[in-house]
Amino acid sequence: MENVEKAIEATGTIDAQRRLVLDEPLPVVGPTRVRVIILLPEETDIDEKEWLRAASTNPAFDFLKESEEDIYTLEDGRPFYDQR
Repeated sequence: MENVEKAIEATGTIDAQRRLVLDEPLPVVGPTRVRVIILLPEETDIDEKEWLRAASTNPAFDFLKESEEDIYTLEDGRPFYDQR
């Protein structure tokens, strides 16, 4: 007979003692052995400088370097001044 696995998604916190504390009880009658996969959030979001570097070096945007795409001049539009 084939071993069929069931997945249950749950959220929780890893405490100071490195123990996993779930937010809600699991819908499982135990005791029973389980396998656990822990997905950690990204440490930091990509900053604007890294985002611009990635976009400027991505070949998907190479078409913007073509002269036909250069349709604006410095006289077009109005200046934007950040009010922060």
